[in-house]
Amino acid sequence: MKFMKIGTKPDTFYTEEATRTVISDIPSDLTIRINNVCFLLHKLQIPLVPKCGLLQRLCSDADDSDIVTIDLHDVPGGEDAFELCAKFCYGITINLGAHNFVPAFCAAKFLRMTESIEKGNFVLKLEAFFNSCILEGWKDSIVALQTTIKLPEWSENLGIIRRCIDSIVEKILTPTSKVSWSYTYTRPGYIKKQHQSVPKDWWTEDVSDLDIDLFRCIITAVRSTYIPPPQLIGEALHVYACRWLPDTTKSRPLHSSGSQTEESREKSRRILEAIISMIPSDRGSVSIGFLLKLLSIANYLGASPVTKTELIRKAGLQFEEATLNDMLFPSQLPTDQHFYDIDLVAAVLESYLVLWRRQSPLPTENSHMVRSIRKIGKLIDSYLQVVARDVNMPISKLVSLAEALPDVAREDHDGLYKAINIYLKEHPDVSKADKKRMCRMLDCQKLSPEVRAHAVKNERLPLRTVVQVLFFDQESGSRSTTHKPESITRARQAPIEAEAKEECDKKVQHEGTKSSSRVTETSEREIQKRMEAKMVRGDSEKGKERKGETNSTAKMMEPKQVFQRRSSR
Repeated sequence: MKFMKIGTKPDTFYTEEATRTVISDIPSDLTIRINNVCFLLHKLQIPLVPKCGLLQRLCSDADDSDIVTIDLHDVPGGEDAFELCAKFCYGITINLGAHNFVPAFCAAKFLRMTESIEKGNFVLKLEAFFNSCILEGWKDSIVALQTTIKLPEWSENLGIIRRCIDSIVEKILTPTSKVSWSYTYTRPGYIKKQHQSVPKDWWTEDVSDLDIDLFRCIITAVRSTYIPPPQLIGEALHVYACRWLPDTTKSRPLHSSGSQTEESREKSRRILEAIISMIPSDRGSVSIGFLLKLLSIANYLGASPVTKTELIRKAGLQFEEATLNDMLFPSQLPTDQHFYDIDLVAAVLESYLVLWRRQSPLPTENSHMVRSIRKIGKLIDSYLQVVARDVNMPISKLVSLAEALPDVAREDHDGLYKAINIYLKEHPDVSKADKKRMCRMLDCQKLSPEVRAHAVKNERLPLRTVVQVLFFDQESGSRSTTHKPESITRARQAPIEAEAKEECDKKVQHEGTKSSSRVTETSEREIQKRMEAKMVRGDSEKGKERKGETNSTAKMMEPKQVFQRRSSR
């Protein structure tokens, strides 16, 4: 940062309440009123009026001995900027830099402190400092540009904004090998001393200090001057979002109804919408994690449906690239008791599936679209295993998300089984109807042998689910022993299961006048007895058709022992 010192006299201005006076033996004969502050100054003894064309005109009708009072409430920069101009006229030392150049320059222009009024005037010195120091510096240009937000019309009319933007963009477009000025770069794990070359995104953190409208001007100017890599623009947007938008990844933000908070939220909404509008259309210009983060922020800020829809669309295009950590956001709705925002994931998944079905109406087994949907299937099952631990997660939301995937998305159901088991473990009070509703999603034929072995011993599962697992386990064991076609084995097992289920339903209907608990217990015992009898009878019939009847019968009795253990419990 560069500074310019003007004047040699010590500071003799002092403030008493709302009055600013210069210590002098000469009595004051000029009063300048700016807002609520009065300046007690001198007309001619100190070259204040001679250096200011505006004051000359306003004092032209007054005699030298008259005390003149002038109101200058519309001076740009207010009383502080006017004081800098007054001190320059008094020869008092002032320090100018990028932080106070804009108000001083605008006030000097307003007071007409130009060369036509007096040689070596304030405007000339400020212009020289602006051209030789501020515009030549990287951070000086950014700081000066940021200060223009307080005086936008004056800064625009005087060309300050345009010249600062041109200077900043010129430096951004400079080859990294020629970047010699100081810049801010605080990425995690980055150490300047260990890197000889300048990173391509070296400029993103410094420009993130700008107001959103000025930042948009910089990004627009960069993209219009040459075609930068989309990822570079995306990184600048990511840095700006981290700088100005609330972080919704750690915990649920507190919602407040205070006017100041609402004003802040409105500003954040404006920033969010501006960032979304600047995201390049190229796929991969920003990460899926960043898009999901923006969507979570949009939910928190109460952004418009149009904003959310656009984010969901963009996220759906890149959902295949997501990781589990990218999706773990807390819910932003104060009415939700559950922690995780499962609705966010469901909305993006739905958007992805719309595109997937449109691109792949009849996918083949080894096609890219099948690999893509199966990757999503594993991702969703992993997500379900995490949110299942949420003690307040409604079962309806879990089931809805799990059922949203098409059958081809799951090559196996091991991940889904783990999610169901976790949910039943964390929610021991789940009703039997809800348990059956969850387990209805399972396809026992897609369970691995290890998972089936766990399932038959899992007391949290409904008995009907365990029976289905046992049947398929029995079927698999028979098929591996006899090497018979699957259709023959299933033809023999299907009537057994159907007959047992039909008899169980008749039993339940017959005893409908009894209490519900007694009916359930009776039906479960009936299932056990019927299934054991049918499976033993089925073993006997198969044993007559193949050699080694003794070994086969011993193998078929294993499920019966499992039922006996569940009954004894």
